[in-house]
Amino acid sequence: MSSDTAAATRLLDGVELPAAGTWKVDPGHAEVGFVGRHFMLTKVRGRFTGVESVVQIGERPGDSKVTAVIDMASVDSGDKARDDHLRSGDFFDASNHPTATFESTSVNWDGTAGTVIGDLTIKGVSRPVTLDVDYLGYARDPWDNDRIVFSAKGKINRENWGLGWNMVLDSGGLLVSKEIELVLEIEAIREI
Repeated sequence: MSSDTAAATRLLDGVELPAAGTWKVDPGHAEVGFVGRHFMLTKVRGRFTGVESVVQIGERPGDSKVTAVIDMASVDSGDKARDDHLRSGDFFDASNHPTATFESTSVNWDGTAGTVIGDLTIKGVSRPVTLDVDYLGYARDPWDNDRIVFSAKGKINRENWGLGWNMVLDSGGLLVSKEIELVLEIEAIREI
């Protein structure tokens, strides 16, 4: 471990983890995505390209905090008509609720994996969300930035945030699944 690496990471109980401090998520290397089902069969993936987030790593990993602001108009599912519908009042109502937020309320950590629980606010409605998080490691980029990488997953029922638009199919199913999987791939840069 080089001295640069030692400054950016530390050993806790024999596991290399990020050093305590402020790590800002790099939006160019952040995938804040979701997966739903269309016709209850086909997976439809989307993501938000406008994300600002900070990970405050605590001296004790369980004292860490995460905050995020998501630009709801930045939704991108690869289909303009679908994205326009997602921005509309049927779903995100981005003109009246331009951002969603996430603020952690507790972090439970063991080795390189943990659970982050926090309040997700969409369209002015706040509900708790649980994310299963894996710390994937540390890298120093060619521009001398210290980076840490996390992967996270969780599931929500979109109707809990007032995202209830749907259509009943002739077969009795729904056009859009209620359950949405959250999928995050995050790189964060150490703030000095």
